[in-house]
Amino acid sequence: MDKIQLIHTLPNVFQGRTDMVSDIWLQDVMFEKGRLYLVEANSGTGKSSLCSYIYGYRHDFQGQILFDGEDISHYNVAKWTTIRKKHFALLWQELRLFPELTAWENVEIKNKLTGFQKKKKIKEWFEMLGITEKLDAKVGRMSFGQQQRVALIRALCQPFDFLFVDEPISHLDDTNSEMMGRIMTAEAQRQGAGIIATSIGKHIELPYEQVFHL
Repeated sequence: MDKIQLIHTLPNVFQGRTDMVSDIWLQDVMFEKGRLYLVEANSGTGKSSLCSYIYGYRHDFQGQILFDGEDISHYNVAKWTTIRKKHFALLWQELRLFPELTAWENVEIKNKLTGFQKKKKIKEWFEMLGITEKLDAKVGRMSFGQQQRVALIRALCQPFDFLFVDEPISHLDDTNSEMMGRIMTAEAQRQGAGIIATSIGKHIELPYEQVFHL
């Protein structure tokens, strides 16, 4: 997939508002593969909704979203399954890890489905992010910042044209934030993919080519 286009898209909950000022809502916006984007937003302006709409998780919006010129409103379950398996990787704001499983098990579930990353590379990422000692720790007993790092590794265990990261460093220090950025961009470059990051304040430092204000 090369392009994601939003045409006059607006969450249904915002319909009727006359004070809407946004670089994305009710605009014609294009995200292109291989480029880096930052979406800055205030809380409650639809940041996580944007990710959910593009990912096909929610459909409560007006306007259009197009993938390479195709309207996603016509996609069936099988089409969405293919897109999520081969084209989109997503780091959810709420992470969606399994608390009763270990960090390694959470990542391995994804990688067994895709067979995409080698164990050596995954363990290298754990080491780079300073959580090697948490490999066998249950996620539910880890700090949120540690969980964010596990969730990133899991998100990278698949092929993708676009990587979505929703507030990925909200609970990380500057050192781990920088390392997360290095890992993300290296993997995106390896796959020729784009990155769309969101933030309501602290954002991951990347060489963004375009910044949108939601």
